[in-house]
Amino acid sequence: MRPYTRLFAVILFLAVLLALFELSGLREHFSLAYLQQTLADHPLGGLLVFILVFALGNLVQIPGWVFLAAAVLALGRTWGGLVTYIAAILSCSLTFFAIRLIGGDALRNMNGKLATRLLNKLDAHPIKNIVLLRTLFQTAPVLNYALAMSGVRFRDYLAGTLLGLPLPIAMYCLFFDFLAMQLQLA
Repeated sequence: MRPYTRLFAVILFLAVLLALFELSGLREHFSLAYLQQTLADHPLGGLLVFILVFALGNLVQIPGWVFLAAAVLALGRTWGGLVTYIAAILSCSLTFFAIRLIGGDALRNMNGKLATRLLNKLDAHPIKNIVLLRTLFQTAPVLNYALAMSGVRFRDYLAGTLLGLPLPIAMYCLFFDFLAMQLQLA
């Protein structure tokens, strides 16, 4: 399949997901209050719901910090951070496989100097570059989509994700914990 056809397929997939998200009423489950309450009320079931909602949210372009904030407010900074780290790894992996299935390595097959230059840099040191990207952009959905279609191997993607997420998650945990104390939310 041609790269532009694959990109169109990914855009169509995202549009269908967003439409289902809106029409099904799932939007109400993506609020900070709902996630916090679910985690607080149902420790084990809430974790599973949290992971599923995080994964779906990542697919429909909801940033991971929303989920991290809910987890920190409901579980505290240590457990909230740990739960978010696990959910983020699973979510990024699911996104990788879903988008790779639809989009293949469409970005790698595009003609363009910028794309070629960026992909060559990614290929030279994939884990190091993914760690850097994760540290800067965490679980940004657009980053997940781009890396999935870059042709990078999953093991490099996973290693970079595992190594790149702890620092920003820890920093966000401290920030949201501090914010909760200041606003007396915790």
